Amino acid sequence: MDANLFRNLDDLPSRFRRGALSIGNFDGVHLGHVRLVERLLAMAAKVGGPAVVFTFDPHPAQILRPQAAPTPLAWIEQNTLLLRQLGVDAVVAYPANEAFLQLDARQFFQHIVCERLEAKAMVEGSNFFFGHNRGGTISVLHEFCAKADMPLEVVDPIEIGGQVVSSSRIRQLVTSGQMEQAGSLLGRPYRIRGEVVRGEKRGQELGFPTANIERIDTLLPGEGIYAATVCRAATSYPAAVSIGANPTFGEEILKVEAHLVGYEGSLYDERIEVDFLARLRDIERFDSSHELVTQMREDVAATGRIVEQRRHPNP
Repeated sequence: MDANLFRNLDDLPSRFRRGALSIGNFDGVHLGHVRLVERLLAMAAKVGGPAVVFTFDPHPAQILRPQAAPTPLAWIEQNTLLLRQLGVDAVVAYPANEAFLQLDARQFFQHIVCERLEAKAMVEGSNFFFGHNRGGTISVLHEFCAKADMPLEVVDPIEIGGQVVSSSRIRQLVTSGQMEQAGSLLGRPYRIRGEVVRGEKRGQELGFPTANIERIDTLLPGEGIYAATVCRAATSYPAAVSIGANPTFGEEILKVEAHLVGYEGSLYDERIEVDFLARLRDIERFDSSHELVTQMREDVAATGRIVEQRRHPNP
């Protein structure tokens, strides 16, 4: 675990107080978040303090409306790593609960921002809300910060392709299998993680052993066959990944299976991370295992070409 990830404010060292603060979910740490962090770092330098991100774990929606809560794009440790790579000094993943979510905007600002974090400046996006029932708007925050003599910078969103870069937009792209577009908004390939479990070993019988991945805790791409990579022991392997059922063998249960090209050995019980590069095709039913194997060869070859192109793009 990152030494600069804190689960409560009691454990937050004094060196991470009295700096520049940004509050939000930061789900996926996309390009919009990158711009916000750049401004946060500049503000931290201006006030002579640390750059701190205050986020929530779990997401407040999981407490307030669990049936409608968005499936996360990344886990908190991954978000923290990405934020730290951008230069953030500390991340507070506050344990949202009913009592905390009852704080109104004024109580939240006074107790969390002023008293516990002792913030000297804030940086937020233009769509920022805070406090009970999202009662705190940017205009309310401007008012509170002005009274506290606390600088506030509001960062405009980034637009790509005529649309604002947002976690919700990326979720739509991932769900529809548009991994290249999702990656362009994230600034990197979309990643999932899960645990490798024992399967039917049908892929091994066909000459394409697969890692069957379960216990995935982030948003799953839409059904289909994908070109991806899996990193293990500092080695990155091209991976042809199937998300969906196996209609050729009459299986209706959705599975996530990854064939790591060039990897030999067992992955059982390991947690692996998969980076999705592109969607290759739909899930199909083949009339014979021979036809399936022929198509799998084509999928593996296409995956190799895509991975190679990513590693060595044309000048």
